[in-house]
Amino acid sequence: MCLLVFATLFGVLLDAGNALQIQCYQCEEMKHNDCSTPEYIVNCTVNVQDMCQKEVLVKPDGIHYRKSCASSGACLIASSGYQQFCTGRLNSVCISCCNTPLCNGSKRKRPVPSAATSNLQTNQPLILFLLALKLLLLP
Repeated sequence: MCLLVFATLFGVLLDAGNALQIQCYQCEEMKHNDCSTPEYIVNCTVNVQDMCQKEVLVKPDGIHYRKSCASSGACLIASSGYQQFCTGRLNSVCISCCNTPLCNGSKRKRPVPSAATSNLQTNQPLILFLLALKLLLLP
């Protein structure tokens, strides 16, 4: 029985380590790039939306921004399809794609996560596995 529980926990933990989820900013038609704040952060769909997308539209009343999660295929097709319209002039549309957390925000410097935080997130499945193993082996 313990072996069955152990094998099940190990399988779940291994599978959890393979899930890819990214966080992006998400907003529609915002001016002044002001949706790069915490209230606009969303969790993208696991293993589907693996990129962040940013659209910059030049309209008569100023520059507007759209930001969202996107699948890599859709984002790359859209960005290449609109390349000819990315002029920086009136009615210009520029679409860019990126694949790191919150990369579709403003160009301001963000604090770099510490190595300790990064290692903890990377080793989370291993830590959970070791805790489960210890619990199973206790009398």
